[in-house]
Amino acid sequence: MTGKHENNYSTPVGAPFRPAFPVRSLADIRKLEETPLAQALTVRSTYEIFRNAGHAFGDKTALTFLRTGNPADEPIRWSYAELLARLHQTANMLHTLGVGPQDAVAVLLPGCLEYHLALWGGEAAGIVQPLNPLLTDEKLVALMTAARAKVLIAYGSDSESGMWSKAMRLRGQVPTLTTVLRVAPHDEAPGAAGQLPEGVAEFDVLRAAQPDDRLVSGRDIAPSDIAAYFHTGGTTGAPKLARHSHGAQVFTAWASVQVAGMNDQGISINGYPLFHVAGVLPASLSSLSAGVEGIIPTTSLLRNKEVLANYWKLVARYRPTSLSAVPTVLAALANVPLDGADISSITYCRTGAAVLAPELAARFERLFGLHVHESLGMTEMAGISTITPPGVNGPAGCVGFRLPYMQMRVVALDENGNASDREMPPGEQGMVLFKSPNVFSGFVDPADNAKAFTADGWLATGDLGWIDSEERLNLTGRSKDLIIRSGHNIDPKTIEDALGAHPAVQLCAAVGAPDAYAGELPVIFATLVPGASATEEELLAFTAARVDEAPARPKWVSVIETMPMTNVGKIYKPELRAMAAQRVVAAAVAEACAALGVPEAARPAVKAEGESLVRVLVDEAAAGALAAPLRERLQAALEPLPFKTRIASQ
Repeated sequence: MTGKHENNYSTPVGAPFRPAFPVRSLADIRKLEETPLAQALTVRSTYEIFRNAGHAFGDKTALTFLRTGNPADEPIRWSYAELLARLHQTANMLHTLGVGPQDAVAVLLPGCLEYHLALWGGEAAGIVQPLNPLLTDEKLVALMTAARAKVLIAYGSDSESGMWSKAMRLRGQVPTLTTVLRVAPHDEAPGAAGQLPEGVAEFDVLRAAQPDDRLVSGRDIAPSDIAAYFHTGGTTGAPKLARHSHGAQVFTAWASVQVAGMNDQGISINGYPLFHVAGVLPASLSSLSAGVEGIIPTTSLLRNKEVLANYWKLVARYRPTSLSAVPTVLAALANVPLDGADISSITYCRTGAAVLAPELAARFERLFGLHVHESLGMTEMAGISTITPPGVNGPAGCVGFRLPYMQMRVVALDENGNASDREMPPGEQGMVLFKSPNVFSGFVDPADNAKAFTADGWLATGDLGWIDSEERLNLTGRSKDLIIRSGHNIDPKTIEDALGAHPAVQLCAAVGAPDAYAGELPVIFATLVPGASATEEELLAFTAARVDEAPARPKWVSVIETMPMTNVGKIYKPELRAMAAQRVVAAAVAEACAALGVPEAARPAVKAEGESLVRVLVDEAAAGALAAPLRERLQAALEPLPFKTRIASQ
């Protein structure tokens, strides 16, 4: 490392982001807006953020990687100067490999230090494309092909989601891909990988050969230049690629620093996956722009059982000043005893990604003395939309103030569940709309943009909420998760809050089960606190007693072993809807079999395939002479249901 960090711009190296003053009200947001945005925010790219921070903070620790979840083990640390130097090398390596401002660099990595080089070096050279390693090969190929990815940076081991084998399979399937860069696991001996195939090279070997004091491309990055492609959706159906400009990501970092009061005394544990906007932008870019130390809790992050079991001991050792995690992780942490660990360093606890259940919020505060502040973020807004700042305590569901220089509206839904142009008064629920400097630059496929924006250019979030007397946004759920019973809209949060108040319930989620007459009927799935017990009948009665509106009372409660989750830790409701549909069909099959006297061993199997198709497999040989009348009866029973069913031979 040379220690020399030249400036690629004609302007001098700038200052890192610092909060102007503590934000505690919308009046403070408006005070920030008294300065024109062009004067308040002069940074033009994410590269400039790291250049400024590298010069300002030098030897201060930027990133700390925990090798294991054992608090006694020594971590790996990188300073801000080292991060900048390695970022230069990474960008220069990619430039040498032919990556230009219009070329995509795909990333298939677990939690690791090198992910930050791939992210920010990728954005300095071209366009970075973080990928969810749990997607199928087919979807990853489709994403990389749509992005025209030129380079793939992949983890050189199968220990995390089989990433290296997956990378090798992807090589020959993406027409534009020229190079795969292998990131060696931190504990791998030099040369352990042996001879690599043609077109595959060691990331660190190529990186180390590059200058570390400048961008050799001399690139002057404009705020409108595209920095990243983030995929949204994709667990069922085709994922879409959202384009983020440098200006949008920079604004997210700056606004987060202002509203959340981030500074160089801060330390945070970032357990969010780095292919997701929450981990990349609010949790990483924002923190690093202000001099915060970010801790990466092993390659498996908070999926690491050792990390979760030792979380409070890790807090006692590393003294983070903030705790940020999705509600499902908070629920898991609520089961981890403190065992005398000193967690007094935490002064700010924040969650997002899903609406916080009131009982979980109360439980967390009761157990740990930490009030959980909520925020709203989405891929289409570079990761952040509203924030509840430190020192502002809101009820569960309150996600805080809009960001500076942002416009926010709540409008009524039309008959199709989309945003109308009728504004809702304060206190009344509707869909949340935004206009903001960090709204994304549209999807790669223009056809995907139609539903993202209203006719007059507002981003239609799909989130349902209302604005309170302090002009904070309060969320109730997603428009697509509304349960529609005979044309009556039922908010699942009403049911979830009711059941969530039961002391035995760990997590719960309400969905609509298909019904031939009502369209949907409310049902709810729950997991129990470890060691607790409760019958489904007891939980159903408990919920019904707390839901005032009769149509919203669930028809049944199902206690399940584990709640289906996305890789980010959100409850995955499409799988629950599929489980509900399967249960409805199974009941119809059982009734048909009982009426015909079909023996238990000959009854058809029922299999859900996604949330809109259930197969009924009839064993013709076992059913014998009853097979034909059984098919007829099943056809009559299943045909009225509002989703696809297929009766086939087993």
